[in-house]
Amino acid sequence: MNAFATAIQTSPEAAPTPRDLLTAASLTAQLDGADPRQIIQTAQRLLGDRLAVVSSFGTESAVLLKLVADVDPSLPVLFLDTLWLFKETLAYRDQLVARLALTDVRTVMPSPSALALRDPKRELCFHDRDACCGMRKVEPLAKELVAFDGWISGRKRYHGGERTALPVVEADGPRLKFNPLAPLARGEIDAVFAAAKLPRHPLEGLGFSSVGCVPCTHRPPANGDLRSGRWGGLGKTECGIHAGPLPDPAKS
Repeated sequence: MNAFATAIQTSPEAAPTPRDLLTAASLTAQLDGADPRQIIQTAQRLLGDRLAVVSSFGTESAVLLKLVADVDPSLPVLFLDTLWLFKETLAYRDQLVARLALTDVRTVMPSPSALALRDPKRELCFHDRDACCGMRKVEPLAKELVAFDGWISGRKRYHGGERTALPVVEADGPRLKFNPLAPLARGEIDAVFAAAKLPRHPLEGLGFSSVGCVPCTHRPPANGDLRSGRWGGLGKTECGIHAGPLPDPAKS
């Protein structure tokens, strides 16, 4: 078992962090090489109740949520329910919430009026994937994050594509975005699952390596990478919530 997987069983205190080091660049420099749990602790120490976690409850989400639960199970966890999710994902959410004793998981849904106006027949995902993601994920998250100064994501560099050079901390408009798992390798993620005896997403055993919405999720090709089963053949690799600063709901 590697050092990180062993460390998952304990909760070491992070070093004191000056509250004036609030820029993404200074925090990245400060936290370079830090344990993922220490990064979460630092984020909470700096932002307090203005910090949220965003989770898809996908195939690797349990690792980040385990670390969050170790630090503070009452940290708000925002779960984007697009109303196109697999029933297995919804069941997995409930399983992880109970297993990790998370106490503030908030389900964020698209605006009913936006759905009625822009996607009354639930066909938008087949014609304009970007518009569908925008309405069902980007806009709802942007509105929910107005109450927060920072958020935590579970992205990793080994996912490839635009995530290859992912910093530990980045600016997201007026907020800070923390990526505590960014430097971890897939073997380290798997080791945490084993060390903490975390359940796997039900669809992973059926060959799905990355799980999102039903219309845009498929089993990856034999020679594909972990996320190649998402938006297959469309040249799309991200839903949009990580494609730059989230829109300002006050201006939309």
